[in-house]
Amino acid sequence: MASPEVLWFGDTMSAVPLKNDKPAARHPRSVTVLGATGSIGDSTMDLLRSGGERYRVEALTAHSNVQGLAKLAREFNAGFAAIADPQRYDELKDALAGTGIACGAGESAIIEAAARPADWLMAAVSGAAGLKPALAAVDRGATIALANKECLVCAGDMFMQRAVQAGARILPADSEHNALFQALSSGNRDELTRVIITASGGPFRTWSAADIEQATLAQALKHPNWSMGQKITIDSASMMNKGLEVIEAAYLFALEPDQIDVLVHPQSIVHGLVEFSDRSVVAQLGAPDMRTPIAHCLGWPDRIAGPAAPLDLAKIGQLTFEAPDFARFPGLRLAFEALRTGRGATTVFNAANEVAVAAFIAQKIRFGAIARLVEATLEKWVRAGNLAPLTSADEAIAVDHKARNLAAALLPEIALKAS
Repeated sequence: MASPEVLWFGDTMSAVPLKNDKPAARHPRSVTVLGATGSIGDSTMDLLRSGGERYRVEALTAHSNVQGLAKLAREFNAGFAAIADPQRYDELKDALAGTGIACGAGESAIIEAAARPADWLMAAVSGAAGLKPALAAVDRGATIALANKECLVCAGDMFMQRAVQAGARILPADSEHNALFQALSSGNRDELTRVIITASGGPFRTWSAADIEQATLAQALKHPNWSMGQKITIDSASMMNKGLEVIEAAYLFALEPDQIDVLVHPQSIVHGLVEFSDRSVVAQLGAPDMRTPIAHCLGWPDRIAGPAAPLDLAKIGQLTFEAPDFARFPGLRLAFEALRTGRGATTVFNAANEVAVAAFIAQKIRFGAIARLVEATLEKWVRAGNLAPLTSADEAIAVDHKARNLAAALLPEIALKAS
């Protein structure tokens, strides 16, 4: 039976909380962080550190950074620590010897960490590997700060339906989706007209198509505003990341593709806007610091003190906006097409992009070929009649795996055409 706290959009439900769905926060709040040693995890642990006795750490996980994980587990006296690499169990066990902290390794241990009874969970495990652990938290009705794109891009319908059925609350931790979450509280959902996701435009915002085609890895990694990991920075340069965010927004807030717009905003101060039926537009602003949306999720339904710098609009001076260029940045167009196609197409879009970005990093293809490989993979997948609704994590992971293999098989042809 669906929780009475879910939001309704016509005949569609979402597990993102209603504006009046604000239960009293319990203190100390028990917290689990999946991906504690990554960039999102670092910011989350920084906030937990400043929160003092307001929080109690139930479990922490990491991909392969045993020493970093053990250090955090000791510092926060976690109940459980898990490393994704099954070959590193003994190393983790030795690092935690004498602490009384239980530990595990491998996929099952990460899922166990997510299933432990924490009030609040940060889902920051990257890639398709984050789907099953996040679902373990969903199925126990947890409040989940979602920073894993694949949960929605690869399995959005299924993931959100499971959350509704279990009464889980999904709090968007990405800056753009968190901005929409905050702005949506200014009106009723039946008054919503559209949402607008902002994009910095990345390092190639003003470049010609010919120059973008030949961009180097070093150039792609020079993001003008944000400090992020290598993959997401390249995705920002191609605007594939904004395409992924469009897909996420559709599933998070139960929106049709035509209800989502993208606006290029080079200063990265306005993170998201919501337009209501009276044509009022409500925006969320803040300095480009991931600790702000994470703090909003960590404190929800209250607000907590955040360490980000105060916003000084007078110093910034001006905020500018422009329409995205779908010709120079075709990844954004492909994301909308995959979203409209549905039935696993967004899973294929994400998988092909990951293969393409890895090939670009390895200098096997030019930057401009990233979108061409994604488009070719999508076209071949659709022509082969592979589209079907995804009803489980295993199905989503299987489609992801097959799409990666297809993209890898198409890679030599795409690379040859670009040479």
